[in-house]
Amino acid sequence: MTDHPLASGQEADVYALDDHRVLRRYRRVTDCTAEAELMRYVGGLGYPVPEVHRASGSDMEMERLDGPTMAQAMVSDGIGMRDAARMLADLLRRLHELPPLPGGSRRILHLDLHPENVMLTSRGPVVIDWVNARDGEADLDTALSALIVAQVATDGSHPWAAPAADFLDVFLEVAPGNPRRLLDEAVPLRMRQQRMDTPEPLRSAIARVRGD
Repeated sequence: MTDHPLASGQEADVYALDDHRVLRRYRRVTDCTAEAELMRYVGGLGYPVPEVHRASGSDMEMERLDGPTMAQAMVSDGIGMRDAARMLADLLRRLHELPPLPGGSRRILHLDLHPENVMLTSRGPVVIDWVNARDGEADLDTALSALIVAQVATDGSHPWAAPAADFLDVFLEVAPGNPRRLLDEAVPLRMRQQRMDTPEPLRSAIARVRGD
């Protein structure tokens, strides 16, 4: 393993182990075994996730994926905006159609499913970053995806603002369920994800999803 991460997210760094495996290491002390078990569960049902080889404490060893993220492919014309929005909607739909977790009765939710957490690989789209996943109402998952994209679409300084706005318009049309029904419940989840003390930074994004 090299000292320099292959990729870094808000909570973890990903290191290349070899051509086929990566190590995802959280920067905080945690136990990622529940996340790994959920990934194995949905993967065993045919949902596209990275194969998990090992999970212990803050470390998860898993399949190394090829290809760009959906976000990268959109801005490089690797995938059309409408096709990308339909793909994300379909990934949400497929996830929410899976059987509940053993002993549960509600839908499986990713709660961070957006274009930067979808890899367009040689075996098709693969969903990454399952740290927030749990069960719940499907519309909450869809609302949070819409809110995350709307944050980019309403940020005039963001280089992807314009494509994100086009993407969001299509996504709101084709998304499963009702992406607006549980929007109020999605807001505090997003605040916790981004460590916000107030929902004020989300006001424009909330209004954009609502169509105000």
